[in-house]
Amino acid sequence: MRILNLWPLYALLSAVAASLVAIFAKLGLKDIDPTLATTLRSLIMATFLVGVTALSGKFENFALADYSPRQWGLMILAGIAGAVSWLFYFLALRDGDASAVAAIDRLSLVFVVILATLFLGERLSVQVAIGAILMSLGAVLISLKPSDLTRIWTIFKRLL
Repeated sequence: MRILNLWPLYALLSAVAASLVAIFAKLGLKDIDPTLATTLRSLIMATFLVGVTALSGKFENFALADYSPRQWGLMILAGIAGAVSWLFYFLALRDGDASAVAAIDRLSLVFVVILATLFLGERLSVQVAIGAILMSLGAVLISLKPSDLTRIWTIFKRLL
């Protein structure tokens, strides 16, 4: 029986680790092609995860046939989506500021809210909708340069 619900701690640790990915990748992309860097990162991740899985005994009694074709298909699609995400992330990091790229990448949360509502039947509360809107505005503000904000403000004032 679990006394503590640890998912918030795990989510926070995930966010910290993801922030380190942006920093290390940005520094590492100076002399390497983003596609090659993504591939190398994926191989390193796979090796690391196979080691963790083996050391924790998760492969005991594992059999490919234990999972349905639907489960395999969904895991394959998740793997492809993750690979495409990271490929574009590294391409963006090559040319963009790490903070701006990470902010825009985190808009994935907004897409998850929309897709979870449409396909998983999750309820879209006012609180979640406002949070998604604020996250979107935050990503835009972080990714814009001060000169962009000045131009937008000038256009906005003309419209009023």
